[in-house]
Amino acid sequence: MLEGIIPLWKEKGMTSFGCVRAIRNILGMKKVGHAGTLDPEVDGVLPIAVGSATKVLEYMLEGDKTYTGEVKLGFSTSTEDATGEIIERLDVIEEILEENVDKVLQNFVGKIEQTPPMYSAVKVQGKRLYEYAFEGIEIERPSREVEIYSVQRTSAVTADPKEKTARFSFEVTCSKGTYIRTLAVDIGKELGYPAHMSQLTRRKSGLVEAVQTYTLAEVREAMNAGNIDEVLLPIDYGLTQFSKTSISDDLWIRVKNGALLDKEEIKADEYPVLLTYHDTIIALYDVHPTKTGKLKPRKMFRTEL
Repeated sequence: MLEGIIPLWKEKGMTSFGCVRAIRNILGMKKVGHAGTLDPEVDGVLPIAVGSATKVLEYMLEGDKTYTGEVKLGFSTSTEDATGEIIERLDVIEEILEENVDKVLQNFVGKIEQTPPMYSAVKVQGKRLYEYAFEGIEIERPSREVEIYSVQRTSAVTADPKEKTARFSFEVTCSKGTYIRTLAVDIGKELGYPAHMSQLTRRKSGLVEAVQTYTLAEVREAMNAGNIDEVLLPIDYGLTQFSKTSISDDLWIRVKNGALLDKEEIKADEYPVLLTYHDTIIALYDVHPTKTGKLKPRKMFRTEL
């Protein structure tokens, strides 16, 4: 049975689940999942877990993300990206100074509050926001805190006198759950203009970078050639935030059965800790919530080798 993480390059026009469905068909297996939704018009890094590697998806979702994109000033849209209807317009007829753009961008570095866009998958009262949006219902959305680690302009500010707009490219590294569409809109507001995100690419998700990725066509080719193992990354890629410690033969017998352990049996500076046996990740153990001095399995990755 295949196991690992496919560093997929999602192409524009596909949904993230469409990529999962395609991988299932290519590999002929059902146990497949993705680590973080990308909108259909966004391309880039989409880690796909297969086999028992699906157990690390919840941890991969916690990873930081890096994006490159474009902010367009002059009008905002219903979806906050280029696919929506124009809802506000203000002609850009004055020069947008690049030093002002750079100053505004730096104002967003750090922890910020964001309100998810109506066209998003966030659930409110049992329904996803985009379902309300399709029904024409505006609903109050809870704000949440995200963190921008860095954001910088990566192109000149280019004006379009005919369209009366201006645009510039940027790169941002941020925490999970950050809406880059909303960031683009908020940047525009700070510059005094309605704005939207006119283009976006995810360059990095957790440890998986663009240079490591394969397209669906390349994954299919590798599968047909019998080289699919060369495409797969180890599940370690989804667990880099945890320290590791190796266990003995005796402990392996107990751990594979999900036994509680004494803290003294595991050499670790912090918890949770990954337990490895013969350089293979076996389980994630954490402090027992009620039994002092005990560790319990938080997640089992393998019960046999």
